[in-house]
Amino acid sequence: MFDVSLFLHRNFAQVWALASEKLTSLEIGYISSVTVTEMLSQNLGTPQSPNCIRPSILSGIQKLCLSVDYITDAMVGMISKGLTSLTHLDLRDAPLIEPVLTFDLTNAGLQQMNQYGKLKHLSLVRCQDFCITYFRRVNDLGILLMADKCANMESIYLSGFCRVTDTGFKTMLHSCSRLYQLRVSQGTQLTDLVFHDISATSLTLTHVSLRFCNLLTNHAVINLVSNKDLRVLDLRNCKNLGDEALRAISTLPKLKVLLLDGSDVSDMGLLYSRQGLIGSLVTLSVRGCKRLTDKCISALFDGPSKMELRELDLSENPNLSDNAVLLLAKSRVPLFELRMRNCQHIGDTAVMALASMQIDKDRWHGSSLRLLDLYGCGGITALSFRWFKKPYFPRLRWLGVTGSVNRDLVDALARSRPFLHVQYRGDELRSDQWDCSDSAYVHDYDEVHDYDEADDELEQWLLEGEIDHDDEEMGDAENNAEVGE
Repeated sequence: MFDVSLFLHRNFAQVWALASEKLTSLEIGYISSVTVTEMLSQNLGTPQSPNCIRPSILSGIQKLCLSVDYITDAMVGMISKGLTSLTHLDLRDAPLIEPVLTFDLTNAGLQQMNQYGKLKHLSLVRCQDFCITYFRRVNDLGILLMADKCANMESIYLSGFCRVTDTGFKTMLHSCSRLYQLRVSQGTQLTDLVFHDISATSLTLTHVSLRFCNLLTNHAVINLVSNKDLRVLDLRNCKNLGDEALRAISTLPKLKVLLLDGSDVSDMGLLYSRQGLIGSLVTLSVRGCKRLTDKCISALFDGPSKMELRELDLSENPNLSDNAVLLLAKSRVPLFELRMRNCQHIGDTAVMALASMQIDKDRWHGSSLRLLDLYGCGGITALSFRWFKKPYFPRLRWLGVTGSVNRDLVDALARSRPFLHVQYRGDELRSDQWDCSDSAYVHDYDEVHDYDEADDELEQWLLEGEIDHDDEEMGDAENNAEVGE
């Protein structure tokens, strides 16, 4: 990793003249579109220049991931013409201001895409980090022109295409017969009609993400679940989806990841999901689902058979209280990750319940947690920090708390448990650097991780061998906190 701004444009291109011919994958965290265009241009400098550099140095590139200032027609055209072996293209921009025509992507740019027909993965994302902006110069015609050369496409991610309607999206689905992964974000004109006859296609979708597509209703999901091989379904911020959508989703036998942040689901909807997804679902997020109450935990976990959930996000639910966590503790579900950010009625009782959970008679159940996010929980006081000391939560690696509770306690906890990452500034734990949509937590769900317990034994051995001055330090911090109160 390096800072591209340290190089002048011409010098930066010359660096890549030294690249190995075996180089097949290139990822640059930030680079200007002008620099990319010059780097891949047919001739840099005048034709008479003895230092003329040809783009053949990167002809072996198969995977290219770039974060740029602007995605432009010129850059897309140069990539499409110069990289003849490209199969994976990931372009992302975050304009500071609304782009002018010469610094934007248009229908003409999309027409140049995939000229050699080898592209299998395409990602075109416009982030809104600095201003609310979209690909305003791309409409259905651009998608139609690109779709003609996308028969071999397996994965597509489009974000910020506000002028593309059902016609464009539907054409794309019907043209890409090998598509298994579909991601659309900010599809402001995407409606249920796109999926009306999806069962008549030959598609076998396994990963679908439709974020901030507010025109979608339960009917879209009912048609979408005809793809029984779906493993990942991301419907975050689709506000019109409710319990009927969950009833349909519960028929998916292989679903492992379900993200429903900001939807209109209720406790009854989660009961539907439990009945159908009990044997497969590993990750569930219902962040910001305002209709959920403490009863949602009973809906998920009550019964003779237990769900296989390992990651649960209950953040930003105003009706959630300590009683929900007590029900969770009673269910003895071996969660690895639990998020309850900004739940004002979650407090010390919840922490004590999680710390005291048991899998069996001889083992703490709370020890299964690798990540616990309690940032912004209104009831957390200095008392909770006593339960984060040894021997509680021995497998915990990531902890989110509000630093303003008592900074001395936070610092003392971090020193006493060197393997524990304590985040007190409100940042999302393990947030994906490539996801720029409201800094939401995004996990790579292509595989379910198996956790190795050997590192936990090592940590326990190391910590037991330390002098107990860290515990004394935390004790002093607790005493100071009590005096302050």
